[in-house]
Amino acid sequence: MTKRILSTLALWTIVLLCVRFFGPLGGIWLVTAISIFTLREFYGMLKRMGLDPFDRFGLLLGAIIPLSPLYLEPHLPNSGLLLLALAVIVFSVRILGEREPHNRLETLAWSLFGVIYVPFMLQFLVRILLIQAPHERTGLVLCIWLIAVSKFCDVGALLTGLAFGRHKMTPDISPKKTWEGAAGGLVVSAGVGAGIAAGFGQYLPVHFTPLLAALCALPIAALAIVSDLIESIIKRRADTKDAGQTIPGIGGVFDLSDSLILTAPLGYALFSSF
Repeated sequence: MTKRILSTLALWTIVLLCVRFFGPLGGIWLVTAISIFTLREFYGMLKRMGLDPFDRFGLLLGAIIPLSPLYLEPHLPNSGLLLLALAVIVFSVRILGEREPHNRLETLAWSLFGVIYVPFMLQFLVRILLIQAPHERTGLVLCIWLIAVSKFCDVGALLTGLAFGRHKMTPDISPKKTWEGAAGGLVVSAGVGAGIAAGFGQYLPVHFTPLLAALCALPIAALAIVSDLIESIIKRRADTKDAGQTIPGIGGVFDLSDSLILTAPLGYALFSSF
């Protein structure tokens, strides 16, 4: 637990220093790095399953797709979708001669799923960072809000589950998760969301009040729990406890970014409606 707390504090320090000195651009490159390392660990778990994904080209897309809203879309609309189409074409051509007949379909399916599940979903964080109304740092604050709401749900669920957890949520997927912990995570996320909206209201849309922020935090937090469970399913299939050993007390980068994968597009949809 001590290592987890120290790692969490260190990571938040890195995030805040990055955005403090480099602004939204620093956040975009940080998201890109997270995308690359998460996808690398995802493909690593596939190899533990006995699969053989096209990881090199996949990792290249893992870098390009998160950067596409900033660097490609001004010149090539819908570049993210075009990159996904390129992945389908390249992977489809390559399985004809580079994989054995018994694993061609699995190679194609899992290689594509990795590109869609990690960089394509995380690029919505970049789209949030690019929001510049009503303030040039609005997107930056909204992105931090989304990350805080998503990650503090996990913290709240852990502490509440340890104190009051009685009823298992998904014993066959993640035995330690309880319904009491999930409820605590939702409450903590709502509080964090309201607190950030109250403290940084000058950077946010005028109608994104603390009350609305708390209400928006609830579906975000609920989806963060689902996102965490999806990673647990993948880890169980790979017969591994952590996606990696990069972060002491937490595991791999995938163990850090898991809850953001599903919440990023939902957050972008909510913020776009404002």
